[in-house]
Formats: sequence, structure tokens, C-alpha cells
Amino acid sequence: MKQIFVMFALLLGVCAANAQTTDTVKYAAGNDLYRGITRKLPYRQMVTPYGVEVTFAKTVHIIFPAAVRYVDLGSNHIIAGKADGAENVIRVKATTEGFPGETNFSVICEDGSFFSFNAKYAREPEMLNIEMKDFLENEDTSDFSHTRMNIYFRELGNESPLLVKLIMRSIYKNNDRKVRHLGSKRFGIQFLIKGIYTYNGMLYVHTQTKNSSNVPFDTDFIKFKIVDKKVPKRTAIQETVLDAVRSYNEVIEIAGKSTVRTVYALPKFTIPDDKLLVVELYEKNGGRHQVIRVENADIVTAEVINELKIK
Repeated sequence: MKQIFVMFALLLGVCAANAQTTDTVKYAAGNDLYRGITRKLPYRQMVTPYGVEVTFAKTVHIIFPAAVRYVDLGSNHIIAGKADGAENVIRVKATTEGFPGETNFSVICEDGSFFSFNAKYAREPEMLNIEMKDFLENEDTSDFSHTRMNIYFRELGNESPLLVKLIMRSIYKNNDRKVRHLGSKRFGIQFLIKGIYTYNGMLYVHTQTKNSSNVPFDTDFIKFKIVDKKVPKRTAIQETVLDAVRSYNEVIEIAGKSTVRTVYALPKFTIPDDKLLVVELYEKNGGRHQVIRVENADIVTAEVINELKIK
């Protein structure tokens, strides 16, 4: 009786092993690309590529809503790169005349948007100049299958580039003046800080530059730096430069009798009481530079952004 029970248990084990092997083989056999157990990706996970025709004798230009950070090509049948002097335009061209089949390429922009393209050869492409619509300006936000905007960048930490852009745009559109004591005015140029905001590890500085003169103001650069309040004589000045990781509506030339507002995003920081933040606006080939000094009290009392009010 005991021998019969042992034989029966062994028989059940063999059957179970065979069944498991059969299931695994059957599952693997039903998948033409992989060995072993795999799960098919659902359609909603796919970023649907756009179709682009390229040719050997002409160049296709694609205009993106933000500066291009990354381009990857599927094969050497095509070449692509940024257009000279333009950060948000890439040019695509075939390297092989009449190449067979299709290839692909992908683009990541500074605002976190990801674009995928399938490219095929055409003697006369239907479109030579293509503009990719800004995701935020698209009225129909129900279909996200063509573009994903959740690419993260090192300089933004754990913050989504899409959210950073939304916050900057909201600050710009609201145009509130939360700060009234930070500004500089020289040579017909008025430079103001209208507000300092904070959200999830980022600081947002809303500036306004008003040109009351008839001569255009060409911006060379804007600098944010932390310096000592008082520097003894014969002592080297120590300063820490803070780089703005994003900007919204940054205008290089401010025409005469005009006003320009810009929002800058910086990594969150605080400064001790013996130091201050200096914001410098420099004119290119000119001397109408502007300087604003910001105390630590202005930074620690920055207005906290309520994400429910971001428009």
C-alpha cells in the first residue's frame, strides 16, 4: 500500500512538471520575438510614431515646440542634426538614394516632450517643413499617444519638465506683482523682480524689464549669484553663480518704449544673513547694466505655489 502511494505521488509530480513545461513552451511559442515568459505591452503604452518622408536631394526641416536635447537615428540611411543657429529645429536627409523599407528616429526636447518618427524614402516628399504643435497649446488633451511629456532631466531633479513649464507659464499669465521693493533703474531702463515663488525644490523668479528710451536694449546675459554683503579691503570677492535651469519668454532684444517680462526657474537655495543674492542684467555692447540685491528674507518668504491653481 505504501509503495502504491509513493508511485501515485511521483506520477502526480511528473504530470505537474510536464504541464508546467507545456504551458511555458506554449506561452513562449506564441511569442515570435522572445524566449521564456513575456508579457505583451498594452497599446496605451505605445508612443505612436509620426510618418515622415525623406529624400536625398532635399532637406526636411522639423520645428519643435522647445529646444532639442537628444536625437537618435535608427540606421545610417538618414542623417539628422540641429539647424545652425536654431535650438528647436532639426534637419533630416537621406544618405542613401532610394533606400528600401523604413527607418526611424526619436527626438527629446527640453520641455520633456518625446517624439517618435518613422521615415521612408520618397523622391518628392509631401512635406519639407513640418511644425510639431506645442502640447500645452493643443486644445484636445485627451489623446497623448503621439507625444509623451514625462522625460526627466538631471538639472531639474525630481521635477517634471512639463510641470516646470506649466508653472512658469501660469506665473507669466497671471502677472501678479508680489514684490514691490526689488528693482533697479538707470539710463532709461527699469529692471524689476515682480515675484519670487517656490514649489517642490524649485525657485521661480518673475522679472520685468522696461525700456523707456528710444534705443533698443540688447540683452547679453542675466546672472544670479550669491555674494558677501561686506567685503574687507584687500580681500578677494567670493561669489557662487546660480544657473537658471529654465526660462519662459526670455527676449534678447527689448525694443525702445517697450516692456518685457520673463520667468526664470532655479534650484531652491537659501543664503546666510551675511550674504545676499545679486541679480545682474547686462547689455550687449553697451553700459546700461542693471543690478538688484535680494536679501535672504525675500527668499525664505517666497510664495508657495498651489498646484491646484496652476492654469
